[in-house]
Amino acid sequence: MAKKFGRKNEIKLDPLAFNLCLMGESGVGKTTIIKKYCEKLAGPDSYLFLECGKEDGADAINGIVWEPVWDWEKFDEVTTDIIENRYTDYKDLRVVIIDTYDELMSLAEQEVIRMHNRDNQDKRTKNFRSAYGGFNAPYDKAIEIVLDRLWELKRVGVSFIVIGHTKRATYTDPVSNQTYSMLSTNLDKRYFEALKTKVHFLGVCYVDREIAQLKTGRKNIVNGKEEVLGKVQSESRVICFRDEGFSVDAKSRFADITSERIPMNVDAMIKAITDAIKKEHDKGPTSYEDDLKKQAAEAKAVEKVHQARIDKFKADRQDEADEGNRETYIATIAAKFSGASDDVKAQAKSMLNESGYAKFSDPNVPIAALKKIASLFA
Repeated sequence: MAKKFGRKNEIKLDPLAFNLCLMGESGVGKTTIIKKYCEKLAGPDSYLFLECGKEDGADAINGIVWEPVWDWEKFDEVTTDIIENRYTDYKDLRVVIIDTYDELMSLAEQEVIRMHNRDNQDKRTKNFRSAYGGFNAPYDKAIEIVLDRLWELKRVGVSFIVIGHTKRATYTDPVSNQTYSMLSTNLDKRYFEALKTKVHFLGVCYVDREIAQLKTGRKNIVNGKEEVLGKVQSESRVICFRDEGFSVDAKSRFADITSERIPMNVDAMIKAITDAIKKEHDKGPTSYEDDLKKQAAEAKAVEKVHQARIDKFKADRQDEADEGNRETYIATIAAKFSGASDDVKAQAKSMLNESGYAKFSDPNVPIAALKKIASLFA
């Protein structure tokens, strides 16, 4: 008898199926290379940049497909529209790009304050750090609402790419207690670690400079040694996906990603990622070309699964909206039940029993069921 649970993983061969984060200093070219990456892999209609908060990098790129997202309400509106209309208005969309993650987390923090004040009318606050009791709770809530929405997109076949900023940071090794320097994120560490554990590829873009130490012909008046001056001999923009020297905070879930710095151009980036995927795939018994065809043929079946998830998402959103009317539904039933016909009363009781509860006023009665019962008396 075949076991009920457990399945053997088959590596997806589409690079856009994997979560990607690309970090780098402002102006290094992150937005431009991600635009080209999506267009080369899936075409000009395959992506949508969400320019969050004060991020405005899209302004300087001709032809980019983007949407301004100035607050959480707009983020919710855009992503909800994508999910609900995935196979109509957004049938060619493959990936949403968060530009930037740090700005999105700022929007999420404002939403957490709003949510706290909604849920705690007697303990309202304007301070994010004091929301939901403070300490780690507000940060955990911000991470939760961001990741939940990104995974809701993934569940209907829309992947995500995250863009972020970097800075030079100092860390302490937990074993040796020695400090060391690393090119890493400019985010709160909690936000970064939450994302880092979820992405398949984390690339860091930076300017690699060759600096020569040149003699100046002058002596230091304190120690008498000849002074030297660093001068840039050459520089190039590169991407790092794995750093064996641990000076760059890069990462890949794919064991065979190159540890070499690659040129910061779209062809080199695509090659690095697809090579890593192919090498992992080739550890199995099946042909790469055959599996490419197989996965393309399975796309329609996957679409049916996605559509079921879209329907559930819509139903859950409707339930969330209807929850605010729970007391109204209960009041309608209470006011009109005694004067209703025996047939309507029987239907109402039957629907209540089917939901597994004995009283209409029970707060655990599913809101969709309560709404249907109340409609009998409307």
